Amino acid sequence: MRILVTGGAGFIGANFVLQTVAERPEITVTVLDALTYAGNRTSLDSVADRIDFVHGDIADLDLVDELVSGVDAVVHFAAESHNDNSLADPWPFVQTNVVGTFSLLQAVRRHDVRYHHISTDEVYGDLELDDPERFTESTPYNPSSPYSATKASSDLLVRAWARSYGVRATISNCSNNYGPYQHVEKFIPRQITNLIDGIRPRLYGAGRNVRDWIHVDDHNRAVWDILERGRLGQTYLIGADGELDNKSVVAALLAEFGRDPDDFDFVTDRPGHDMRYAIDSTLLRSELGWQPRYRDFREGLAATVRWYRENESWWRPRKEAVEHAYAAQGERTLPTH
Repeated sequence: MRILVTGGAGFIGANFVLQTVAERPEITVTVLDALTYAGNRTSLDSVADRIDFVHGDIADLDLVDELVSGVDAVVHFAAESHNDNSLADPWPFVQTNVVGTFSLLQAVRRHDVRYHHISTDEVYGDLELDDPERFTESTPYNPSSPYSATKASSDLLVRAWARSYGVRATISNCSNNYGPYQHVEKFIPRQITNLIDGIRPRLYGAGRNVRDWIHVDDHNRAVWDILERGRLGQTYLIGADGELDNKSVVAALLAEFGRDPDDFDFVTDRPGHDMRYAIDSTLLRSELGWQPRYRDFREGLAATVRWYRENESWWRPRKEAVEHAYAAQGERTLPTH
């Protein structure tokens, strides 16, 4: 089997490539990545001689058509994904998330190639803190930022191409990922690297915002289950029952570093900050038999802290630029996932 992985130098995509090469050596992997600020080719150094890497843009129709014509399946991770950046400049999100997805759909339609589309739970908007419900495959879309709106748009394009043109497609909407190789601008790696540097964590508002956390390896195993056995045209939600408020995540991180659970600072919340995400992954589990391996968030978090401690050479070159950007904004924006 030959697969094309878009965004394969990004956080989740790189982990997918590393996992695939390690666990499925019979698969031939081609990575297409534009290497924007969120992509890091060094994440793939350990498998560089076992994959084909193409530096390019998923919105490049001719390049995408050429690459898709030579594979059996496309796994589409590539996306602009930072909420605050989307508020500051929405256009890259439209170009990558909407136009890029259109480019891929046209190519897989033309060459009759299996397609799996990676999306986010943020397309559903948010839930109230006291709401007992969780997102399901039938939850109406209600995006609240340019990022989530463009991801919702791309999901709807996939559904339309599957129904109107018979594209062999599936979609997965996943909760918040954590694990190795995540950009230091994101919530968990930023807190970890700050703690390594002796900097107190910072939390938006009262730290009550809830996210549903899943280890990236569990997410990617679910993607393979869907790719191989998922029903065509179906959407699957991927979640590991990992609901925690941000204050509890910071407390768990402080415990990993032997620090007091109150050793952090609050900063002013950002406007429109989604309160709670929660995934109901019953369909994925009952239909495909998937189960998360990291059922204990603290276990997965400890492994993640250990990775950042042991791989400072990977994140250190980007850390200074990220902290400089936040300082220039007066810490008005903080990562929330």
